[in-house]
Amino acid sequence: MAAAGAFRDELIKTANAIASPGKGILAADESTGTIGKRFSSINVENTEENRIRYRKLLFTTPGMNQYISGVICYDETLRSKDKAGTPLIKYLQDAGIVVGIKVDKGLEVIPGTDGETSTQGLDGLAERCKEYYKMGARFAKWRAVYKISANEPSDVAIKENAWALARYGAICQSNGLVPIIEPEILMDGDHDIERTAQVTEKVQVEVYKAIRDQQLLLEGTLLKPNMVCPGSDSKARASSMDIAAYTIRTLQRCVPVAVPGIVFLSGGQSEEEATLNLNAMNVMPAKKPWALTFSYGRALQQSCLKAWKGEESNLEAAQNVFLDRCRANGEAQLGKYSGGSGDTSSLFQANYKY
Repeated sequence: MAAAGAFRDELIKTANAIASPGKGILAADESTGTIGKRFSSINVENTEENRIRYRKLLFTTPGMNQYISGVICYDETLRSKDKAGTPLIKYLQDAGIVVGIKVDKGLEVIPGTDGETSTQGLDGLAERCKEYYKMGARFAKWRAVYKISANEPSDVAIKENAWALARYGAICQSNGLVPIIEPEILMDGDHDIERTAQVTEKVQVEVYKAIRDQQLLLEGTLLKPNMVCPGSDSKARASSMDIAAYTIRTLQRCVPVAVPGIVFLSGGQSEEEATLNLNAMNVMPAKKPWALTFSYGRALQQSCLKAWKGEESNLEAAQNVFLDRCRANGEAQLGKYSGGSGDTSSLFQANYKY
């Protein structure tokens, strides 16, 4: 494919390394504002020093590399150094963990729609990717967001976001970064699981058509989709096996076999739900030609934050809690999670942005 250029072999190697058995991604790419909201829940001031302290806590957790193959960073984090002058990402690189970077510039409302959004950031993206590659990043992330309602997502929103995801992916591959393609269907709404499946399928088909049109190297990409769940206000609940069955069916219908891995977002599920649902997919007997794994932010960090509370004396305890969540999800990727170790508190936030 044309987009990969001279980076073809490296892109394939990187994508497959991230999708290694028993491993997944830590999404630590919260913007300054979003991590401030997380810190406010534990009464920690949102300063650069505290952001560095917290992310160093995560990145230096002993044994983390047994379960985490990649970490998505925010721009600030990629440039940050601790008090000793050590770049934060060096701790990841020394542990053999692939460094990733969030490259989108957030959401803007699409004119003529009912508040639907498209993702910004294509201007100057090639230059940013070149810089990030030189700094040590080897994969990237770009999030598109879709809402479900009676008339949403509209064809306009589906096509515009699909085109932008593919264009971002092509630019990344041309500059050595594996693109994570993230078309997220928000959980907001009272729709049932059938409606989520219908919309997810429609979106993913359009995304892969755009990817084909723009000649991305599929073997050098990863997909980060929502799991197929009922809406947050739906009265019709679904079991882990229901969610697994609908999600796998959707992927079978939409995602090419050449894609190495599906790295699910947690989408506001509780820690325990996100892990159980991932485990159910890996246990389920079905055609699954891709690695099914995780790219979790809140579902890996919530208990860790509560244990840390900004106190240096809590560092080891917080790292132990974080490692437990990494281990649980690594087990779920192998279909070996027995359940019961995760927080069951809902992490859902309406119209989630970060």
